Amino acid sequence: MIDSELAMSPASGFEVHGARGRFNAAFFSQMGPYLEWSLRKHKRRVFGELPRQVVELGSGVGANLRYLSAGATLVAIEPNPHMHPPLRAAAERRGVHLELHDRVAERTDLDDHSVDSVISSLVLCSVIDPADVLAEIRRILRPGGTYRFVEHVAAPDGTPTRTLQRMLRRPWAWTFEGCSCERDLERLIRAAGFASVDVEHYRLHTPFVPFNTHIAGTAHA
Repeated sequence: MIDSELAMSPASGFEVHGARGRFNAAFFSQMGPYLEWSLRKHKRRVFGELPRQVVELGSGVGANLRYLSAGATLVAIEPNPHMHPPLRAAAERRGVHLELHDRVAERTDLDDHSVDSVISSLVLCSVIDPADVLAEIRRILRPGGTYRFVEHVAAPDGTPTRTLQRMLRRPWAWTFEGCSCERDLERLIRAAGFASVDVEHYRLHTPFVPFNTHIAGTAHA
């Protein structure tokens, strides 16, 4: 029997859950200012001086549009249809041209070596296979292009945060559409075959304790 709340988007292959999809769109719309306040120091460093056209994986409701200049183009890879209306509205407010692709990050359908910059924030935690996503990023980046990321990761073993991440992994993943707090994303990024990778580790101090260990950086094709 098929869950009445589930539907498969034929274009993206993304399993859309009506309740969770709407919840996440509302959550990130409401929590956007708080998340931006927590992450802006790192985003400003990593997303500074972006080119006029940027591909973003998991654009959500448009939290990173503020880092593009007016008149720039965002190629948004966003499979959750409940994110699309606020994303379009945010792009219009910011004066950013939006090319919205209803696809998953593993299969962007963009041409080989056609992109100067790819960005993501809080996305590699929720994709099915981050190694496949990183391979797709390398495929579409031009030589010398950059992948810029702000992501949350597993805390070091033996720490209270790591214990909480293990304890809450199932309800956390269900609520946030597959989001995992237990991924060693730095290792995966470094193993993905980029020419060079620069990574900064930092910790947030928020009530969302499983979410508090982060990395930000740039990988060069």
